[in-house]
Amino acid sequence: MDIGRRYNQPIHKNSSGGQKSSNWRAGPAIVFGVILVPAWSVGVAGLSWAGLLGTALGWALLRLAVIDARHLILPDKITLPLIAGGLIAGYALHPAMLPDHLIGAIAGYLALWGVGAAFQALRGHAGLGLGDAKLFAAAGAWLTWVGLPTVLAIASFGGLALALASRVISGPGDKNKPLPFGPPLALGIWLVWLYGPIQWGVPGIWGGAP
Repeated sequence: MDIGRRYNQPIHKNSSGGQKSSNWRAGPAIVFGVILVPAWSVGVAGLSWAGLLGTALGWALLRLAVIDARHLILPDKITLPLIAGGLIAGYALHPAMLPDHLIGAIAGYLALWGVGAAFQALRGHAGLGLGDAKLFAAAGAWLTWVGLPTVLAIASFGGLALALASRVISGPGDKNKPLPFGPPLALGIWLVWLYGPIQWGVPGIWGGAP
């Protein structure tokens, strides 16, 4: 199975300017997510600034995941403020760690931009979109560079599981159906924010989160 090709097929624009994916239905999952996010965030971080910031982060990630699942697009009007919000939140929680947040944002963007550019050069068609790179930059802004490897690991396994599940459900005849990378990437960011990255001897930002 060519996973890279499944995530980067030419697709048609819909009337709103986004890219139209398969028939994806969120419905009750969105309502459940809106309720779950603050409960989960406060449950882990407590009634604190970290818990409130985590709720805002979770809602933004949920919105991005739904948009990407429906339209295969991660809009700048959400990803760019999310990067700025991560830097502001990082400074508010731990001012001395602002350089780590800045490095994380830059490294996150360059990492997925580089993967996409390399894929384009080697395969002759689009690799990961710039929206994915900007969302990964937001991961670095919120979690510092320390959290990026764990986020990418979770997102990669999640994306692979999504591709395999889609093939099982849709059958081999639909193997080239485009799939979004935003939802597993958002999940990785959320889990690392809540529980921290795989530890490499580097302390986290607060409690369970980096």
